[in-house]
Amino acid sequence: MAVFDTPEEAFGVLRPICVQLTKAQTVENVEQLQAQLHAVSDSALQALQQYVLFPLRFTLKTPGPKRERLLQSVVECLTFVLSSTCVKEPELLRELFSELSACLYSPSSQKPAPVSEELKLAVIRGLSTLMHSAYGDIVVAFYEPSILPRLGFAVSLLLGLAEQEKSKQIKIAALRCLQVLLLQCDCDDHPRPPEELEQKQLGDLFAAFLPGIATALTRVVTGDFKQGHSIVVCSLKIFHKTVGFILADEQLRAISTVPDKPSVEPRVAKLVVHREADWVKTTGAKLTILLKKIIEGVSVHPHWKVRLELIELVEALLLKCSQSLVESAGPLLKALVGLLNDESPEVQAQCHQVLRHFADEKVVVGNRAFADILSEHLHSLATSLPRLMNSQDDQGKFSTLSLLLGYLKLLGPKVNFVLNSVAHLQRLSKALIQVLELDVADVKIVEERRWNSDHLSASPKPSAARPWRQIQRRYFRFFTDERVFLLLRQVCQLLGFYGNLYLLVDHFMDLYHESVIYRKQAAMILNELVAGAAGLEVENLHEKHIQTSPEELREIVTSILEEYTSQENWYLVTCIEAEEVGEELTMSQSGLQAITSGSPTCQVTSFPALSKPSPTICSMNSNIWQICIQLEGIGHFAYALGTDFRLLLMSALYPVLEKAGDQTLLISQAATSAMMDICHACGYDSLQHLINQNSDYLVNGISLNLRHLSLHPHTPKVLEVMLRNSDASLLPLVADVVQDVLATLDQFYDKRAASFVSVLHALLAALEEPSDLPTVDENDTNADVEQPLPVQIQIATDVMERCIHLLSDRSLKIRLKVLEVLDLCVVVLQSHKNQLLPLAHRTWPSLVHRLTNDDPLAVLRAFKVLRTLGGTCGDFLRSRFCKDVLPKLAGSLVTQAPVSAKAGPVYSHTLAFKLQLAVLQGLGPLCERLDLGEGDLNRVADACLIYLSAKQPVKLQEAARRVFLHLMQVDPDSTWFLLNELYCPEPLTPPHPSLHPVQLRGATGQQNPYTANVLLLLAELQ
Repeated sequence: MAVFDTPEEAFGVLRPICVQLTKAQTVENVEQLQAQLHAVSDSALQALQQYVLFPLRFTLKTPGPKRERLLQSVVECLTFVLSSTCVKEPELLRELFSELSACLYSPSSQKPAPVSEELKLAVIRGLSTLMHSAYGDIVVAFYEPSILPRLGFAVSLLLGLAEQEKSKQIKIAALRCLQVLLLQCDCDDHPRPPEELEQKQLGDLFAAFLPGIATALTRVVTGDFKQGHSIVVCSLKIFHKTVGFILADEQLRAISTVPDKPSVEPRVAKLVVHREADWVKTTGAKLTILLKKIIEGVSVHPHWKVRLELIELVEALLLKCSQSLVESAGPLLKALVGLLNDESPEVQAQCHQVLRHFADEKVVVGNRAFADILSEHLHSLATSLPRLMNSQDDQGKFSTLSLLLGYLKLLGPKVNFVLNSVAHLQRLSKALIQVLELDVADVKIVEERRWNSDHLSASPKPSAARPWRQIQRRYFRFFTDERVFLLLRQVCQLLGFYGNLYLLVDHFMDLYHESVIYRKQAAMILNELVAGAAGLEVENLHEKHIQTSPEELREIVTSILEEYTSQENWYLVTCIEAEEVGEELTMSQSGLQAITSGSPTCQVTSFPALSKPSPTICSMNSNIWQICIQLEGIGHFAYALGTDFRLLLMSALYPVLEKAGDQTLLISQAATSAMMDICHACGYDSLQHLINQNSDYLVNGISLNLRHLSLHPHTPKVLEVMLRNSDASLLPLVADVVQDVLATLDQFYDKRAASFVSVLHALLAALEEPSDLPTVDENDTNADVEQPLPVQIQIATDVMERCIHLLSDRSLKIRLKVLEVLDLCVVVLQSHKNQLLPLAHRTWPSLVHRLTNDDPLAVLRAFKVLRTLGGTCGDFLRSRFCKDVLPKLAGSLVTQAPVSAKAGPVYSHTLAFKLQLAVLQGLGPLCERLDLGEGDLNRVADACLIYLSAKQPVKLQEAARRVFLHLMQVDPDSTWFLLNELYCPEPLTPPHPSLHPVQLRGATGQQNPYTANVLLLLAELQ
């Protein structure tokens, strides 16, 4: 269709249809006009605007009932004209506004007309398009006092539609149209924002509608969640933009005390509001009620965008209306801080951004009224906190603590006004202590033991992979949600960051001393206070806040560290093993507090150390957690002080090393973690680097404490951990201490053999590793002078001497450990036969006893030593092995074979199976290394043949095949003959007729249980 660019051409096309529509108001005529309008350019249509609008307006104003379809077509056509043109006359704007609004009004019922949803939507869009089509000056002229009745009617109409309509589309359209009428539209169609004087006039005008708008929007916002989040978001936006405009402090400051007299009729003049102080106060009080309802409903709304808009509302009202809405500041700030830990990351991020903005603008700290309100709220919360922590569920605790955290963030340094109140500090601390109480009834805590030392040799990972805030998982009596614990830590950190650290540390240290019930919780809080004071990942919203100086922080850390590592708080009973209990009770010279289970919950009692009471599960678990928390604190302190912590290593490192060697798994893990934290904080590359750099005073402390072992029974553990985390390069420094250890072992072998044997194991493990220790040149030309033995050889010799005596200890645990040490001694001494062989000779009787007449576990371990000996001193061992050990081993294999042949799959988990497997795996290498004679080889072969049966467990069959593979290396002919006696796959034909045929028992041609394994072995012989 051709486009008519000039008014003349357009007029020629449009005139007939306009005349026709004026004569006959039908849907078809309206649609024909609209179709023609699409062919007219915007400039031509602008010139003919009023001419085209006339028949449409005439149709609307014609008295009498009209068909809805006709009204809808007229409104849609009118909307099209307005969307393509501009309204340049104020009177036309007012008339069109009234005519469109009247389409939805029923004069008879004086209520919105019960028309179709399509017509409602068309009228709403028409109103919105009309207001967008007016020029800036025309719009300002429109908003005069005389328009109040008509504007109020439209506002009321739109609010009714937004509140009562079921159609979501109409609700949204009505709310957006209301935004346009209140000049809050987000679009760019409005040419310019109103000037200051114009804003004041608009504020006075809109103030008449504020009660109705605020009340209706509150009902929409707090309505059913099912209405959809977009409606609530739009309503919240209109609410805070309207309130923020009408009650803006900047506008209200310019309001005169004497009201202006508008030049309108008295009936309309009564509608004009003068925004003087009393009106503002009254309105602010009523709005506070509405805001509380909105916050109560919206803060728990399931959709995150609604909660996000609530943050926008809080920010807008607190920034623009801090004076006029001062009574609402409390609920608004409470709503903001309540969303600090929202489940939505978008809401969290926006909340933190607003808090940062408030801090930058000093909205709270710079506003005496706001600061007082927040302090009052914090006072109130601190007062009710113990009750809330005792009565609320996890979600309630989470919300309450989020609120507390937000108050602390907003108040910043002013939190000291609350902390300086003794009553409030006591209530706050009581709540924290109460909610942080641990559940210490789990038997698994004390059951979990450290049976190996692998984890002690770990090196610290990069700090990014293991941040300082990672701590051991723990279980609390009054909550299970991990988020609650995270919030509690953040609260304590903020208290340490903004609060008076000396006051807080003294207060919680008093609680630490007051009762064992509070000790673990107080230690957790102290740890976080120090971390917070150092600013570790604390978000500082107040830039002028002065942090605790490094010197003060080090002084505080030193005092806490002394308390943690004192004898009564460091050496607590953590297990029921005789040696361990004796050590702990001995260390607690000044009296020991523990927990006994006299009722379903753990009660606290105190008893003197010398009475040696029987520790309970609760008491030991409690003690374990106390030590773990204190170790965790040492790690926190290291991060807090950084390299300055090196100054405290002399007092901190030794106790941590003691606990790293503890048999309780949780304590050992916590101590190792603390050492890694120290490495990170102090700039050490690894645990080995940390120990080597500080080994001088560690070794000195060990040496001194070994002389008073009854007072320092944990000393061997320190040396053990040092050796586990170092290598042979440490030996020159610890060589003298090793002699002290051996001398002390000679003295206390009957009481403390277990701890010393662990040290010897760590020592030999370090000696076994390759190192750059000085060695002796065996080709030295001065043969007359006896060369001194290398230090590692001398140590291994001395240790093996002690092992000979300890092999017969009554404790199976000690015998097993001694056998491990003995095995390492043989490995270290293998290059020095002059030292090894005499010691092996002396060791042999005890070793044979372990092999032939001991617990199966000890037999397994002893057999491993035998294999190591066989690899290093074969000739020396041959006759002894064949005479003392082989008969019993072979007999054991033969006796146990029928049992394993009939056993089911569970048998592979038994000690008997493991013993059979170990013997079969070790016999082959021993036969080859010891170069056994024919008779002994036959004995071995006869004992192992039965294990080639398919009835035996698969692993035993594999081990037996490996035995015969070794026998093939020693005597292939005999092995071939023996296998063919079991099963001969092919008949043996003599090479010449004069030779007699050879008949073997296995040449029957019938398969048997041995066939498969024999074939595999014979294939290896080909």
